[in-house]
Amino acid sequence: MMKKIFIVFLIVFSYLNNSIADERIKKLNQLFDDLKTQNYSVAYKVEQEIWQIWSTHPNDENLTMLLNKGSSLVNESKYNQAIDIFSKAINLDPLWAEAWNKRATVFYLSGNFEKSQKDIDKVLELEKRHFGALAGQGLVNIQLKNYDKAIDSYKRAQEIYPSMKSPDIMIEQIKKLIKDQTI
Repeated sequence: MMKKIFIVFLIVFSYLNNSIADERIKKLNQLFDDLKTQNYSVAYKVEQEIWQIWSTHPNDENLTMLLNKGSSLVNESKYNQAIDIFSKAINLDPLWAEAWNKRATVFYLSGNFEKSQKDIDKVLELEKRHFGALAGQGLVNIQLKNYDKAIDSYKRAQEIYPSMKSPDIMIEQIKKLIKDQTI
């Protein structure tokens, strides 16, 4: 009898998790449609909602708290400890793009650009619309002197988030950097 109750519980739990995931995907899809606006103040509000969803684990509040703890460590410039925290989150749920993105950011801040790029690749595999990871990829490629790749990353970010200000600024700076190096 207990075995049957347990199986029913697993089925119901699985259904609820799938339902929550479906709602999350629908909400993100709508937000990304809304992000296409040219109205910066509207787009900024939409961006904040997207970041909120990305930063909240879909079904484990302990992982959300872990991500928040790692972010606090980054703010305190405790990069090695933050990397450990984000790595733990990744090990617990390797399909959570934001854990990878946070670790990629810390690797970038630590000067480990190759590791940062590797984590960004994983973020974009999991969430191809991650404009934050694309902007970060632009920064990484500038450091690696892959200027054309940096420009491509910023253009891809701008396709997803047309009123995002940093791509235009960064593309212009990269073009100036390329021009200055050829003189």
